[in-house]
Amino acid sequence: MPSVPLPPKESNLFKRILKCYEQKQYKNGLKFCKMILSNPKFAEHGETLAMKGLTLNCLGKKEEAYEFVRKGLRNDVKSHVCWHVYGLLQRSDKKYDEAIKCYRNALKLDKDNLQILRDLSLLQIQMRDLEGYRETRYQLLQLRPTQRASWIGYAIAYHLLKDYDMALKLLEEFRKTQQIPPNKIDYEYSELILYQNQVMREADLFQESLEHIETYEKQICDKLIVEEIKGEMLLKLGRLKEAGEVYKELIERNAENWHYYEGLEKALQPSTLEERLQIYEEVSKRHPRAVSPRRLPLNFVSGEKFRELMDKFLRVNFSKGCPPLFTTLKSLYYNPEKVSTIQELVTGYEASLKTCDLFSTCENGEKEPPTTLLWVRYFLAQHFDKLGQCSLALDYINAAIASTPTLIELFYLKAKIYKHVGNLKEAAKWMDEAQSLDTADRFINSKCAKYMLRANMVKDAEEMCSKFTREGTSAMENLNEMQCMWFQTECAAAYQRLGKYGDALKKCHEVERHFFEITDDQFDFHTYCMRKMTLRAYVDLLRLEDVLRKHAFYFKAARSAIEIYLKLHDNPLTNESKEQEVNSENLSAKELKKMLSKQRRAQKKAKLEEERKHAERERQQKNQKKKRDEEEEETSGPREELVPEKLERVENPLEEAIKFLIPLKNLIGDDIETHLLAFEIYFRKGKFLLMLQSVKRAFAINSNNPWLHECLIKFSKAVSDHSNLPEIVSKVLTQEMQKIFVNKNLESFNEEFLKHNATSIQHQLSGAKMMYFLDKSRQEKAIAVATRLDKNMRDKNVKTLTKVFEALLDGSFGSCHTQCEEYQAACHKLFPFTSAFMPATNEDDSSIASVNHTAINHDLLSNEI
Repeated sequence: MPSVPLPPKESNLFKRILKCYEQKQYKNGLKFCKMILSNPKFAEHGETLAMKGLTLNCLGKKEEAYEFVRKGLRNDVKSHVCWHVYGLLQRSDKKYDEAIKCYRNALKLDKDNLQILRDLSLLQIQMRDLEGYRETRYQLLQLRPTQRASWIGYAIAYHLLKDYDMALKLLEEFRKTQQIPPNKIDYEYSELILYQNQVMREADLFQESLEHIETYEKQICDKLIVEEIKGEMLLKLGRLKEAGEVYKELIERNAENWHYYEGLEKALQPSTLEERLQIYEEVSKRHPRAVSPRRLPLNFVSGEKFRELMDKFLRVNFSKGCPPLFTTLKSLYYNPEKVSTIQELVTGYEASLKTCDLFSTCENGEKEPPTTLLWVRYFLAQHFDKLGQCSLALDYINAAIASTPTLIELFYLKAKIYKHVGNLKEAAKWMDEAQSLDTADRFINSKCAKYMLRANMVKDAEEMCSKFTREGTSAMENLNEMQCMWFQTECAAAYQRLGKYGDALKKCHEVERHFFEITDDQFDFHTYCMRKMTLRAYVDLLRLEDVLRKHAFYFKAARSAIEIYLKLHDNPLTNESKEQEVNSENLSAKELKKMLSKQRRAQKKAKLEEERKHAERERQQKNQKKKRDEEEEETSGPREELVPEKLERVENPLEEAIKFLIPLKNLIGDDIETHLLAFEIYFRKGKFLLMLQSVKRAFAINSNNPWLHECLIKFSKAVSDHSNLPEIVSKVLTQEMQKIFVNKNLESFNEEFLKHNATSIQHQLSGAKMMYFLDKSRQEKAIAVATRLDKNMRDKNVKTLTKVFEALLDGSFGSCHTQCEEYQAACHKLFPFTSAFMPATNEDDSSIASVNHTAINHDLLSNEI
């Protein structure tokens, strides 16, 4: 039933409630609500009850808020205010679909309410309901045709729907209303012109775009983008001579931009290698200090010309002392001929500089400073590390450190070499050494923390990061607040390796929350960007948010979470107390006494640790700023705490895994890992058609993938083992599997796979696993296939061999302790510095041996390439 209209006194109080809400004076707002509701006549006034609920929600009292708002709505279901408030409440709870329904109900009662229309349009663009957004913006334009945001919002709606003609008409009509003199430069008008031009280019209106940019050129602030658009459009229109002039001017402005050279080449269309080289030589004469015109020709020249140009390029950079020289040349390493030329030149420099301080013994000129030899050795260490010849790389970096023991880059590289060779503890040790040389350098501090996490030294990494985090809070908390996702993804992987699944899942969920928050933060920009006219950036933001979870950080966190949930489904964590009761029955009195004593000590230690954590948590809560707490409560209320113990003991791990999988399927469908992870989940759920969908999609990406091969055989065996499948499902499965297996039985399919990939260790490992999976009696044969280390094997590197070693340890081939030890010894001969292959007895001495490695014969590693 509708509420009684408020008399003037109460009506003024209600207006003050609204004002208090807008000004975030929530406690005052509640006082005014109480003054109205304490009057018996208006105790059930719907709109006041709804506003009281909304105010309580802002103070974090969510349950009470819902109670009052629903009560207000029941009392006055015909009030647009009540429906609007209910929508705001749903929006604060991130229930956007429900909020949109509430706003639509409010509009039925007051169709021309501007505030409701604006709120509805915000939710529609947030949810990417573009059709609905266009309709709402049209209503706003009709109600407020003089407002800039009305025109811009309506035009953006058409642009996002790819109706470019209508978007351009609206933008042009709006532009005509802007009273900007032709000679005056106005930033917002400039942005409008550039946005209009962007829409033209997206609509492939190249001629119109060029004419448009030339007409309004003087009124655009960003002169650089004007020239870039001109160059691009002239190329598209085939006006190559004019395009060439534009790109020459751009190169004069910035001689290091590779895209400008690309555009200049397209415009000039050189027919021979000499003509192509001449373009770069001319630029190099005009800009003798520019690197790009000397570096880019190295991509397309070869033979003696490459040698000549590379010789000049290297000498200049070594003399100058250029640390990122190797990074600049790394993209050339796909070509073995160029790699051997670089190696020949640089090793020649090193030999000559050692004897006569010149790049060549045949020369007579000014001697090079001692630092030149240092940078040559630094380069050679990177070069041999890239080629996988770690022993030679270590020799060169040690020689460099011996000559200059205070240069951070040298220790940084030494750590990197140890990382590549698989000795992560040693890598972390040398990175810590690099960090100690400059404790104020945040980059090297972050690198050191990352290396420590790779070596599973989580506490040390946290301490390392604490040097740059806020005082008064733990480093972990502060890094989470700052959305430091590189740390959290590495931390999750470290906890996963250590078997601390609860802690790992906590980090994965924190990363997932960051992505949710980033998506939610769009709200701030929907109105701001139209007000400030940053329209190009706004459209780019919307497009970025649509594919946000494509980011590597999300993929890493999602993959770790899915792998852990699969492991928890296969081996659920048991209740420890029950396990101990069962074990105690089989123990003697002495053993039982010993075990109980051990348990008491562990409980005491755990209690002390818990008390310490509790005290620290309390201290952190006191130190947190009141303002930040209020802001958090206002936007989303208190968030559910992530407790590791609860996370690792979820009732349905596979359902949790699917939550992480869905964004991967939607956005990263071109990565084969997405579909293979999907298969592993559906395989455990017994969803045959979804398993088929996953393997088909993976097969389309790479039919020869080793992990896919394992999935196909598991899938085929599962189908043949299930005789009670519905007839239509069975028919579809048989039909589709026929296309992949082509009438072969599983054994012959596996044998053919092994034969086809005889030189790949990864493929041999997958084939061997499936050989044992299909027939347990062929264990010895399977292990022999997996542990082959012939000269013909092309992927004989630390990563691949470690995978084989882990497969032998984790029971993929059953019990095989002897073969495991033999394989470890064989790998240790190939990679003596890799910690995974070091014999357990020599583990303590390994660090000493690895530091003093010049005494070890490194010829073993010289053929690794």
